[in-house]
Amino acid sequence: MYVCNCNGIRARDVHFAIEAGAKRPKDIFASQGCKAQCAKCVCEMREMIHESEHAYAMAAE
Repeated sequence: MYVCNCNGIRARDVHFAIEAGAKRPKDIFASQGCKAQCAKCVCEMREMIHESEHAYAMAAE
């Protein structure tokens, strides 16, 4: 599934970037060698980052 249609970034790319340490959508774009175009995907990326952080926190308990 595509998260960012403008840059062709898929959900798996976002997950890989988060696992590699991305904390902001800007980090995800940088990992793909691009920049936000229309920025419609930024909210979804933030949500994915938040969910990942929440999952890591739950696993640590």
